[in-house]
Amino acid sequence: MNAITTTTPRRGATLGLAVCAAAALLLLCGCHKALSTEEKSAAAPPGEAPASDAKDKGSSSEGPEEGVSLKPEEIEKMGLVTTEARAITSEPEAAGFGVVAAHETIATAVAELRTSIAAARQSHSALQRSKRLAGTPGAMPADTQETAERQASTDQAALELARQRLSSTFGQNPPWKNAESSPELSALASGQTKLIRVTFPLGSVDTEALNSVRLAHIGIAQAGKSWQSHSVWRAPADTNVPGRSFFAILKGSEVGEGDHLMAFAPVGAAESGVLVPAAAALISAGKFWCYVEKEPGTFVRTQFDPGRPTPDGYFVKEGISAGDKIVTAAAGQLLARESNPSTEPE
Repeated sequence: MNAITTTTPRRGATLGLAVCAAAALLLLCGCHKALSTEEKSAAAPPGEAPASDAKDKGSSSEGPEEGVSLKPEEIEKMGLVTTEARAITSEPEAAGFGVVAAHETIATAVAELRTSIAAARQSHSALQRSKRLAGTPGAMPADTQETAERQASTDQAALELARQRLSSTFGQNPPWKNAESSPELSALASGQTKLIRVTFPLGSVDTEALNSVRLAHIGIAQAGKSWQSHSVWRAPADTNVPGRSFFAILKGSEVGEGDHLMAFAPVGAAESGVLVPAAAALISAGKFWCYVEKEPGTFVRTQFDPGRPTPDGYFVKEGISAGDKIVTAAAGQLLARESNPSTEPE
């Protein structure tokens, strides 16, 4: 009995010690894990996050530097050429539309005027001759003289009507003073020079100060050839096109009768800016861009406003300065390289 009584408490004590040891071990493991995180935080330099946190934050780091950086051999391989932006001045312009008149219409009006002039002169001479012979043996009968007077009045009225038709067609203040002998009108009637009727939106131009217009083909007005006319005057209103109409004479141009043109009129003082060559222009996402070499070998895509075209490119007021190096050859390859940095020049 004593052996049994003595042996039972010892086994219970052993089991109790084992359970305590296991609990202590689990507690130590948990403390070790907590301390591991704290140790990492304590080990990190002041002001820096632990390595695991830095890795997570690294996924939201900033993108690549702006622009495309190339080595000299890459620039040569791509065939990049830069041109310094040239300082120019430009006048703000209002845009309108123009139509080249057919010279047949002009020739008909001129022919009608000259015919009326000849008829009026002839009937006037006949009437004067009849009056000089009055009371002499060679005097005309009274009815003949009355007929001459009536014919002279009729021909004079026809002449006035022809002149009114001409002014209705070409306006009240054309550049010629004597229509029947005007070399400008003769050149228009023969088709040697062109008459363009241009119309601008109401209020967009000063009708009193307008004395020149720039004309260009539709579709290439931004970068194509244009022509300047310095012979401009008010035209009768066009019932088909709302706005203010003018006539302009164009000499030595490449336009044809019936052509529709873009018309531009100066509406302000000249402004200073730079010329972006047409060869440098790129269109991406519906906007106009060019590449500027900000530093040697670093080309930055720069947006510009194409609203002020010139025969050689675009007039730009902001974003680009005189002397900036603009890429005028292989700009498209730069855009492809920027869009896909893994692209290598061929």
